[in-house]
Amino acid sequence: MTNNYQEKTSLYSETYRPQYHFSPKEKWLNDPNGMVFFEGEYHLFFQYHPHGTTWGPMHWGHAVSRDLIHWEELSIALHPDEHGAIFSGSAVVDWKNTSGFFKEEKGGLVAIYTSADTYPDSNRPRQRQSLAYSYDHGRTWETYEGNPVLSDEDITDFRDPKVFWHEESERWVMVLATGQTITIYTSPNLIDWEFASEFGQDEGSHSGVWECPDLFPLMVDGNPDHVKWVMLVSIGDNPGLKEGSRTQYFVGNFDGKAFINHHNGDAILWLDHGRDNYAGVSWSDIPEKDGRRIYLGWMNNWRYANQVPTKTWRGAMTLPREMTLISMPYGFQLIQKPVSEINRIRRESQVLKEIVLTEEGYSIDVNHEFMEVNLSVTLEEAKEFRLAIHHSSDEKTSIRYDRITHKLTVDRTQSGENGFSDSFPGISECPVELIDDRLILQLFLDASSLELFAQGGRRALTNLIFPRGTNHTLSLTALGGGANVEEISVTELSSIWRKGV
Repeated sequence: MTNNYQEKTSLYSETYRPQYHFSPKEKWLNDPNGMVFFEGEYHLFFQYHPHGTTWGPMHWGHAVSRDLIHWEELSIALHPDEHGAIFSGSAVVDWKNTSGFFKEEKGGLVAIYTSADTYPDSNRPRQRQSLAYSYDHGRTWETYEGNPVLSDEDITDFRDPKVFWHEESERWVMVLATGQTITIYTSPNLIDWEFASEFGQDEGSHSGVWECPDLFPLMVDGNPDHVKWVMLVSIGDNPGLKEGSRTQYFVGNFDGKAFINHHNGDAILWLDHGRDNYAGVSWSDIPEKDGRRIYLGWMNNWRYANQVPTKTWRGAMTLPREMTLISMPYGFQLIQKPVSEINRIRRESQVLKEIVLTEEGYSIDVNHEFMEVNLSVTLEEAKEFRLAIHHSSDEKTSIRYDRITHKLTVDRTQSGENGFSDSFPGISECPVELIDDRLILQLFLDASSLELFAQGGRRALTNLIFPRGTNHTLSLTALGGGANVEEISVTELSSIWRKGV
């Protein structure tokens, strides 16, 4: 196989440009912010530096979609002002006009974000919470004249407010990252906030600063009479750990003021076991008739985010994922599945069934640049199953399942360009239990990413890769005995940017 790499430069056709994940037209992107659904549009705001391709003075970029897949990038929503740069935050629909910002009773969009600067005559960072509101579906914004609305001089890391309306207590709730904990505040009007509780001391992982929290209810096993609350907490980069920045979650109860963790405090539940899913949160105000909790993350890692080898832009988002919750013997497990709207870009599928695997292996010529692969394999006597995606003659991404250790791994050490950071080449892994001796995988390959979901979404591994080759071949192998691929389907995915692709 030849290496068909060719530098591409036209907009949305550049080398490594994702073709069905959101990325900005140009410059730097990181955390998703202000994700809210309002009058037929999914709003995605995001941390944005319009003057460079590395992290810089933060603005809120803005994009909208009607299907979560195709995006239109709009003008910058929020610019730095007298209170500082615009760090992460959230947006809500103030349906009851509790803030008084809107003339109409039905209210409108309100953004709650962190204003970041430094204390006067000091280099110490200062982080305070501010408000802005929009009369025109988020296209333009007015900042609240009383900003900031919440501050605490004793806490340096005081940021990333996620706000939602709690119907039972008829108050707004804010979960805020406060160093190594999450502090919860409540308000009747989005302006006046009071302390409610603090969560996180001696709970979960504290390997880095806590950031970008979210808190939302989910039915357990689809039962509306059994509801638990899920708290997401992202953890900043710790140079002493190989994984870099990552996200954990907690499952428990919430009464409008305090969150109580169901699992033991030393239990650590990782949202994603890959290296490149960080700072994700969920959309607010999705209609009740839809009923989904939909999540989106920044597909990058602070360990090397400023060095990834893209030229005119840096940063992309994961696929939007529907989150559900199931009960397990050890407690509760989050399930993540790409939203059903992905079907809008699915093209023809190649389906193969009942493939007997041995050490000799089995190859499938695909030749799709962007694709989805669904696979169900019964391991039978095999001790190990391998799936390799060959991007070119000398580039491959390897997926392995070890039946002895029950570990699923993704190896990107040979996936393509990786010399930009010593931390980038590596192997991601997670524990996976077979279901009736069966391994079920779903993977999405884009120009510079691989999202892998195992066992119906019980595990996720999201990793950036930078292959120069784009005509892919799959190889499947069983070691230590035979295995049976019950079915494998390979589906070409269309570009959301380029017509006819």
